[in-house]
Amino acid sequence: MLKKLVLIVLTIIAIPLIVAVFTENSYEVERSVIINKPKEEVFNYIKYLKNQSFYSKWAQMDPNMLKTYRGIDGQVGFVSAWSSEKEDVGAGEQEIIAIDEGYRIDFELRFLKPFKSTDPAFMVTEAVDDNTTKVVWGFSGHMDYPMNLMLLFIDFEQVIGDDLQTGLNNLKAILD
Repeated sequence: MLKKLVLIVLTIIAIPLIVAVFTENSYEVERSVIINKPKEEVFNYIKYLKNQSFYSKWAQMDPNMLKTYRGIDGQVGFVSAWSSEKEDVGAGEQEIIAIDEGYRIDFELRFLKPFKSTDPAFMVTEAVDDNTTKVVWGFSGHMDYPMNLMLLFIDFEQVIGDDLQTGLNNLKAILD
């Protein structure tokens, strides 16, 4: 009887671990918005990380979060760091790792609390016409085994996508 109980418990533990081996461990999210301003004007606003305080949903989740900066904003190597007592905000930093002037800015997000993770993100501006710009905001995430099992139960594409879209809508309201 004890042998059967141990076997059942081990099976219950093993099944999710086996499923996690065959589960994706990464995801990508992109959202976009059309802004009624010239591409150059839009890009010159988004390339400054400090401006994210005005449109990013994440930057607005805790008005009392501590923000620190290193380097020259709008240039490769600039780091914007945050720390909050709110668990859903946590602590981390974002660094500009590449700029294709007038077109694309790449970031590295380093989450420190409540979990550790390093993930890439980007923003792209594309001219629709002389006075209209499409902005694409993208994020890629990775979850190591066995935490990747969460990807079966939480739609990170939707959750993060909604936050990106909120930020883009805020950006549009500021710039339009």
